[in-house]
Amino acid sequence: MAQVSARIANLAASETLAMSQKSNELKSQGINVINLSVGEPDFFTPEHIKKAAKQAIDDNFSFYTPVPGYLSLRQAICKKLERENRLSYKPEQIICSNGAKQAVCNALLAIVDPGDEVIIPAPCWVSYVEMVKLAEGVSCVIRTGIEQDFKINAAQLEAAITPKTRAIVLCAPSNPTGSVYSKTELEALANILAKYPNIIIIADEIYEHINYVGKHESIAQFENIRDRVVIINGVSKAYAMTGWRLGWMAAPQWIVSACNKLQGQYTSGPSSIAQKAAEAAYLGDQQCVVDMRDAFMRRRDLIVKLASEIEGFKVNKPEGAFYLFPECSYYIGKSYNGKKIETSADLAMFLLEEGHVACVGGLAFEAPDYIRFSYATSDENIIEAMRRVKETLAKLK
Repeated sequence: MAQVSARIANLAASETLAMSQKSNELKSQGINVINLSVGEPDFFTPEHIKKAAKQAIDDNFSFYTPVPGYLSLRQAICKKLERENRLSYKPEQIICSNGAKQAVCNALLAIVDPGDEVIIPAPCWVSYVEMVKLAEGVSCVIRTGIEQDFKINAAQLEAAITPKTRAIVLCAPSNPTGSVYSKTELEALANILAKYPNIIIIADEIYEHINYVGKHESIAQFENIRDRVVIINGVSKAYAMTGWRLGWMAAPQWIVSACNKLQGQYTSGPSSIAQKAAEAAYLGDQQCVVDMRDAFMRRRDLIVKLASEIEGFKVNKPEGAFYLFPECSYYIGKSYNGKKIETSADLAMFLLEEGHVACVGGLAFEAPDYIRFSYATSDENIIEAMRRVKETLAKLK
């Protein structure tokens, strides 16, 4: 009998990946689809990084690596943390994984027991809640809206804490909203968390360098909680290396040791070639990061302007990442050709099938009245996509 485990049966499929797949299926049928569903830079990996990878192949870096990654890469990450974040870590406090996604999951599996609660500010990335399920924990979602730029405050955080709270997952700059916490806002959250010494703070900073407000602020900078912060980061977004699958964690050594034990049993270390490429990314010229960020900022301004002109959309100005997350409840309940829009997921499917623009409904991000557009694409695609969205939504009555 074909029967999967309850663990898998209870797990939701990734909506972002599903929409991207549906977009590709339509493209294969010859339909001109503009894909704004995927969280992936459209740039190529910088040349000096590719050159380092090619050199690593020639130098026969083709054997198993240490589970936490090469020492040289972990040292490079420590230098990056010191240089850019003024944070001091030892290589023993770093573990490299197959993407930042695995690093987040490792952290949750290493610290969460059945029944433990994990606070997740929403809107949130689609995988956080599902990862907590894998760890047999309970997600405690704090919902925010566009009126507060999708950021929780200290009062909301404290109200969500219970004796069962084991962790909080904080993503900034945020997927799906692009929201960025200021140092003052983070300090207010840190002061609340300082009162609860059993809570681990998982800080997902994968979009650190795609930041339009200046210096990135990490919650790990605050000494009153520093020994409980797990920083998650990687090379996917800043260096256009999504397919290389190289992420990492910087954390208290006891958590890194636990993740090392876990990862050693189910994947071991990440790709040797990807590690040498990442090492070059962190130690090499950083102008590529600046250039890509500047392009994303220009695109941000463009899509904000165009989306603001669409009837029924409420739009804010994201301060980081490459997503726009407009409020779209105006269209819920409307219909076209007998098809009624019941949810934001329905609206996203309508835009794909009728307007040939792929995006993701906010339901997947614990924000049912919103919809996510990725602007990690060309100016031309953004202009045409927003024209199609505007024209398609006007059909709903």
